[in-house]
Amino acid sequence: MSERMRIMRSKELPKELRDRIVARHRSGQGYKRISAALKVPKSTVASIILKWKKFGTTRTLPRPGRPAKLSNRGRRALMREVKKNPKITVAELQRCSREMGESSTKSTITAALHQSGLYGRVARRKPLLSARHMKARTEFAKKHMKDSQTMRNKILWSDETKIELFGVNSKRYVWRKPGTAHHLPNTIPTVKRGGSIRLWGCFSAAGTGRLVAIEGKMNAAKYRDILEENLFQSAQDLRLGRRFTFQQDNNPKHTAKITKEWLRNNSVTILDWPSQSPDLNPIEHLWRDLKMALHQRSPSNLTELERICKEEWQRIPKSRCEKLVASFPRRLMAIVAQKGASAQY
Repeated sequence: MSERMRIMRSKELPKELRDRIVARHRSGQGYKRISAALKVPKSTVASIILKWKKFGTTRTLPRPGRPAKLSNRGRRALMREVKKNPKITVAELQRCSREMGESSTKSTITAALHQSGLYGRVARRKPLLSARHMKARTEFAKKHMKDSQTMRNKILWSDETKIELFGVNSKRYVWRKPGTAHHLPNTIPTVKRGGSIRLWGCFSAAGTGRLVAIEGKMNAAKYRDILEENLFQSAQDLRLGRRFTFQQDNNPKHTAKITKEWLRNNSVTILDWPSQSPDLNPIEHLWRDLKMALHQRSPSNLTELERICKEEWQRIPKSRCEKLVASFPRRLMAIVAQKGASAQY
């Protein structure tokens, strides 16, 4: 494309040139011939003639509002940059815009992104998945997708979590008047060392099992003791019988020699779990439910925090547990669809 035609495509043509295009059209010349003679893109020739036929003039008509600061070409280029790198910043997009010859402000670029349905959001934190992890996750999902609901109802799901004393209510909203931000009723008490507790818990489609506070540092021996004191009792409370399947992740404490020996000696059937897969474990949603319940009760010390955790854990309805276990096939399908990458769960 010639330099003149490139400029013509990006700038409005002079009225005198538009009149010449219409005059040649009226004399019987075709679009292609007019384009070649006047060195104007054929699409521009067609647009000007269509406008003349519709409005009977070649002059610039009043626009309905202020012209866009960002051209359609510039907008498409920004969309391509965002598609290539969703983490690109507005400042980086502004530099790209300048390199294309369009000096757009950050607010203009942000508005263009919003008009295209793109909004800045905090990126979700997901486990780092290698090609090996994704392959294993896909194979696991395909293997268990056809399991019956009866088999899934016999799974005892487990996990550990950490709960901060003041982390559960660190962000609260209050209704207040201007200038009263530091009034006592409008503040939340904080301490430098509020402390936290670690919990081990389990559940099945029949409801929640035991919830245990982990004393001191967790190691393989302590994990084995937790299983010895709580695993079969939880299965009994939930009426799973002896032939249940136990789910745990691949934490080194769970795969340690003494843990494996205990599980083998007690004839516990283990669900072969893929690494880096918290999105497959429905207990993650119960941890969120528990933390939301704690947010409403605002415990003031670690003893109270542990007590409230156990109370709220027992209050989780059986219907919630049933629904989460029933979601497992959808989780598996999502993993297969994502080819082993993280799913929305």
